Amino acid sequence: RDTRAPFRFDYERFRRSLRHPVRGGRRGEDPETRARRMKIKEMMKFAWDNYRQYALGKNELRPLSRNGHIGNMFGGLRGATVIDALDTLYIMELEEEFQEAKQWVEKSFDLNVNGEASLFEVNIRYIGGLLATYYLTGEEVFKSKALELGEKLLPAFNTPTGIPRGVINLGSGMSWSWGWASAGSSILAEFGTLHLEFLHLSELSGNPVFAEKATLSLSQVRNIRRVLSRVEKPQGLYPNFLSPVTGGWVQHHVSIGGLGDSFYEYLIKSWLMSDKKDSEAKKMYDDALEAIEKHLVKKSAGGLTYIAEWRGGILDHKMGHLACFSGGMIALGAQHGPEERRQRHMELAAEITSTCHESYTRSDTKLGPEAFRFDAGSEATATRLSERYYILRPEVVESYMYLWRLTHDPKYRHWGWDVVQALEKHCRVESGFSGIRDVYTTTPTHDNMQQSFFLAETLKYLYLLFCEDDVLSLEDWVFNTEAHPLPINHTDFKA
Repeated sequence: RDTRAPFRFDYERFRRSLRHPVRGGRRGEDPETRARRMKIKEMMKFAWDNYRQYALGKNELRPLSRNGHIGNMFGGLRGATVIDALDTLYIMELEEEFQEAKQWVEKSFDLNVNGEASLFEVNIRYIGGLLATYYLTGEEVFKSKALELGEKLLPAFNTPTGIPRGVINLGSGMSWSWGWASAGSSILAEFGTLHLEFLHLSELSGNPVFAEKATLSLSQVRNIRRVLSRVEKPQGLYPNFLSPVTGGWVQHHVSIGGLGDSFYEYLIKSWLMSDKKDSEAKKMYDDALEAIEKHLVKKSAGGLTYIAEWRGGILDHKMGHLACFSGGMIALGAQHGPEERRQRHMELAAEITSTCHESYTRSDTKLGPEAFRFDAGSEATATRLSERYYILRPEVVESYMYLWRLTHDPKYRHWGWDVVQALEKHCRVESGFSGIRDVYTTTPTHDNMQQSFFLAETLKYLYLLFCEDDVLSLEDWVFNTEAHPLPINHTDFKA
């Protein structure tokens, strides 16, 4: 029988350890910056009010038909927009709206569901959103829901290698791989994007099993790293598909965009979150970035730097919108290391961010396409019909926010404001915001979907771009890949 004293997380002590007030304390900005920030706050209120009116409890708002969408990604869980919006509402001081969201979590958020969920999406949106809101507010309901939901994800790790499968039934605990993933493989960005959240689940619960699962072996999450360090990496690169049965690569496709992206992001962020103690994560990040610089970073004929994809040794000269987060990631990682490397990485970060900016300015709507290419006669533009859409994605403004904080070059605020104006012009409809089907026409049709990440990420990063640096300071917080802030572990908070 376990006779240890019950674990209790000391929230007050945690709050005292923060170096800056959560919502910042500095004032003294110019009126224009404040006015722009207030505009973004108004957009958030508009997005939330319409969701609340027409779709509360569903996962997303369909703003044109004024109803809700549930989808099949979250295994029967509801309220994705509520959970994703909580911390943004709180940071923007939309108090009444925050209370509405909190009330829904207390009264209506049901975890006893039976359905197929994406382990990755539930982790980054639901667990991430609940954890962040707990750390920001200290309200126990968010912590207990996060821990209860975290328990339901653990069976996905019961595989021969401990590498989790991508889909889990939240009722039965059965898990399997995505039908579209070749030969039953697990996806690098999915199993590599659990560490931050699971570390905090383990911190808050006193149950190390979470950290083990996520670090692929704080027993299990740390075990994921063990498997990855053992397997041979083609030219130092990590392919996107790995077998949860054998622990070997299933096919050699490498990308910093979808399927690979957040694996790299969570390596540098795991190190930052550990207060720079997780040296294994830092080394994996440094080595991976070196391989990316060597094999994937290219310059177009017109002088644009981009990160190509690698398919079994053949380069595909395209970049996805999802890969545009990498400018911010590389800038964040560049702050720590020898000066020569710091400068090189800051230049690379600025160049990639500038290329992603070009993908926006070269469209008629001034919003960027889902993917853009660099081949004969075409640079930073989508050449395929199937890649011309924009679904309110955040990655480009995410990089603007990091580059602004780390350089204070005013162009990043100008670029961010251009995005605000384009969103208002092309995506704002009578009852919310909608993605558009083609960025290369001045009269785009809408896709009738207000994605939950628009409230979690796009509007949060835009807001922070026009805040002082001490609002959700990078000295205190690391953003998960859904822009939910999780604290850097300055000390140990067991009561």
